[in-house]
Amino acid sequence: MNRKDRNGILLGLIAAALWGISGTLGQFLFQQREINVEWLITMRLLISGIGLLILAKYKKINIFSIWKDRKDAFELILFSIIGMVGVQYTYFAAIKYSNAATATVLQFAGPIFIAIYLAIKYKRLPKKSELLAIFFAVLGTFLLVTHGKIGTLSISGIALFFGIASAVTLAIYTLQPKRLLTKYNSALIVGWGMLVGGIAFSFVRPPWQIDGNWDLNTYACIAFIILLGTLVAFYAYLNAVKIIGGQKTSLLASAEPLTAVILSVIWLKTPFTTVDWIGSLCIISTVFLLIKKEKVSPPQLSNEA
Repeated sequence: MNRKDRNGILLGLIAAALWGISGTLGQFLFQQREINVEWLITMRLLISGIGLLILAKYKKINIFSIWKDRKDAFELILFSIIGMVGVQYTYFAAIKYSNAATATVLQFAGPIFIAIYLAIKYKRLPKKSELLAIFFAVLGTFLLVTHGKIGTLSISGIALFFGIASAVTLAIYTLQPKRLLTKYNSALIVGWGMLVGGIAFSFVRPPWQIDGNWDLNTYACIAFIILLGTLVAFYAYLNAVKIIGGQKTSLLASAEPLTAVILSVIWLKTPFTTVDWIGSLCIISTVFLLIKKEKVSPPQLSNEA
């Protein structure tokens, strides 16, 4: 392995770790500092969107080019509201009502919904690897939310709802902008997606409606989520894709739920039993089963973006 490949792997791991840490910091803010979920999403989308567009402009990309085509602009708005806002809100809401470890692992079931959708779209039966992945995803989710006890839930119904919803919206977020990504730079698509989504979500929770308990830890966690957990993580992920390709980078993203689990257990003392670990590994294993030899499509979009 040459130095360039090692750097690519390192960047992929850094991106995944930053996203996993962000989820755990979100749990801390929601449950121990009473920060409003909707407010954090609004701020994250607005600031990160502006930051990514500045990055695109710095790379001499015409950031307003997408608005010149009416069809592209319409698709971008749909992606912003349904895909971007959808995946952000359901993921952080799942963290609020459960914990970062469970929410992040449940969101990782997103590729299963992608496989099911593609099988229906192209009117074909799922491949053996896809069927096996679906089995492991269902088994892992069952173990994670019931601890193996039929008829009982180890997390609340609303947490389960948002966890599954985050996996579904992740699938939408990944598939919906595929055509746009073949035409425009990914930083441009995600940057506008975040900014437009943030503006739309401001009607749900304006940036100036601030609540919660603010101290140095609160400021530090929010700064980390917005700057390191979004801007730096996304930039690192993109560069990893360029260096080692979408397939390897997608596999490295498996470090995200593992980071969230380990940090939640060690720092926030989140209970995580042996059954939870087994369930998590079942879900994470689906990524390895579904990965294809060709480049993942679209490789530019990450779980967290």
